[in-house]
Amino acid sequence: MSRSTDKLYKRPFTVCIEGNIGSGKTTFLSYFKKFDNVTVLEEPVELWRDVSGTNLLELMYKDPTRYAYLFQSYVQLTMLQLHTCMTPSPFKIMERSVYSAMCFVENLKRNNLLSNTEVSILEEWYNWSMKSAKIETDLIVYLKTTPEIVYERMKKRGRKEENTVSLEYLKQIHQLHDEWLYHQTLKPVPAPIITINGDRELHEMVEEFEKCKNQIFNRIVNDNDASNMMITTVPTNCIIPEIKAGMSD
Repeated sequence: MSRSTDKLYKRPFTVCIEGNIGSGKTTFLSYFKKFDNVTVLEEPVELWRDVSGTNLLELMYKDPTRYAYLFQSYVQLTMLQLHTCMTPSPFKIMERSVYSAMCFVENLKRNNLLSNTEVSILEEWYNWSMKSAKIETDLIVYLKTTPEIVYERMKKRGRKEENTVSLEYLKQIHQLHDEWLYHQTLKPVPAPIITINGDRELHEMVEEFEKCKNQIFNRIVNDNDASNMMITTVPTNCIIPEIKAGMSD
């Protein structure tokens, strides 16, 4: 999202939308795009599809043994850039996060698609980011959706990179998200969690989004707090591009 403004929030109230492929994340983000006080940041899929002319996302799904480490390294970098970017709005809603990127790393590890050395490097990079990059998250919304349902949604939308994604893979990703956000046994959870039943029909989901909106907007963001706001000409590296939704949802 690109806005013409001279007001940037250094510390917007940040919400991460988490869930499986096809869980409804894009629908959630679309609902919040209509609010002027929200900056919506979708996964930077277009960057992953064009790394100096190479579709790294597609290569990762075709040959994960060769490309998983390279892809996950780039995912961590690009997600970190979104986490640390200032926004022209007091509320920032992100599709996934650097935290959930590690769920996919864990899945690759469990399936022996990353070597121990590759896992160690990715984990060290993640741990350093947690300590040094000042990543702050205020709320996580978990769209908890049955793997069979997300599989049918994925097949209906027919995205090219998803052609090789199996139901078994979706079950694995669902299990990891449940371990992390529902049972909270996988790794520390960085913020309070709202869990939404992603199996529901669209009109029912919108009702849940409305409830979620109230919980988000009831949070106080002080427009007069000089530590949270900077009045300046917007630097080029802080202008947030409009990135099309891709693999995630």
